[in-house]
Amino acid sequence: MHAEIHEQPEVLRRIAVSEWHAVQEVARAVRQHGVRYVILAARGTSDHAAQYFKYLFEIENGIPCGLAAPSVVTLYRARLNLQGALVVGISQSGQAPDVIEYLNHARAQGALTLAITNDPKSPLAQVAELALELHAGEERAVAATKTYTATLSVIYLLSEALKDNASAPESLATTAEQVQQTLVLDATIEAVVDRYRYMRECVALARGINQCTAMETALKLIETCYVLCKPYSVADFMHGPFALIEPGFPCLLFAPDGATYPTVLESARKLREGGAETITFAHQPEILRLARTPIEVPVAVPETVSPIVYAVLGQLFAYHLALARDLNPDQPRGLQKVTRTL
Repeated sequence: MHAEIHEQPEVLRRIAVSEWHAVQEVARAVRQHGVRYVILAARGTSDHAAQYFKYLFEIENGIPCGLAAPSVVTLYRARLNLQGALVVGISQSGQAPDVIEYLNHARAQGALTLAITNDPKSPLAQVAELALELHAGEERAVAATKTYTATLSVIYLLSEALKDNASAPESLATTAEQVQQTLVLDATIEAVVDRYRYMRECVALARGINQCTAMETALKLIETCYVLCKPYSVADFMHGPFALIEPGFPCLLFAPDGATYPTVLESARKLREGGAETITFAHQPEILRLARTPIEVPVAVPETVSPIVYAVLGQLFAYHLALARDLNPDQPRGLQKVTRTL
């Protein structure tokens, strides 16, 4: 897992060079088909990437997006009218049976279908009309790291291609460099996690386009550390769930620059007033001063690509916490690399 975390800058650079032409072809097909909305089918980590897709495409492209419930098709056998839809299946292995069946159904029901996968020869890639490859190489750790940020990177390129932004590959290469700079925090995070060695439960908080970061970090903590971690939007958390807050309750807070920063800052103030043990990942010193454990991100990152950079911080936190708890983050108990559900 640790080695694959550090491979991510090179994976992003590889995508920028190798997949841009294919991304442009997909963008051309989306325009030709007059796509009016997007349905996203995915599970686990890939479902968190789908959340990024939803926010990004609605914000940057004005295309409404929704998350599929595969069992509607695989178990309830419903027939959906998907004329005018782009249905995207996301699976790093390309072997998720429910996602494959959903795309097969969507194609039969008139949708344009796209697979995003690390295996261009996988069943998912074969069933879809269009496919985009992650170029991440083999991922050996059970907990996905490089395939997750690779998926986000391909989604970012597709959004930019639909805007005819020819400089998108260069922007992604810049993001790769920002990930490289962020990886210098490896030792910093290793030094702080021992404080949380006996943590049994926590929450992961973010908002907007980084909601996927909170979700993915929560999953990594569950998978590798066996810590019960619930992800929330800070907007939701300030309602009923805020009752959880008492002195010492751990909260991982992701606060990149951008449109959501003011509301996250206000939430950080309320968490401090409530005595929360806040672990804050941010670039701005104002919000870092409110944290019990501040993790200063060394670079300012454009909000649209911040989930790519900030995901790496959650990965490092989960990895080092697992080691502090004498666990093997590469082989979580009861889990396999490929999970097959219907």
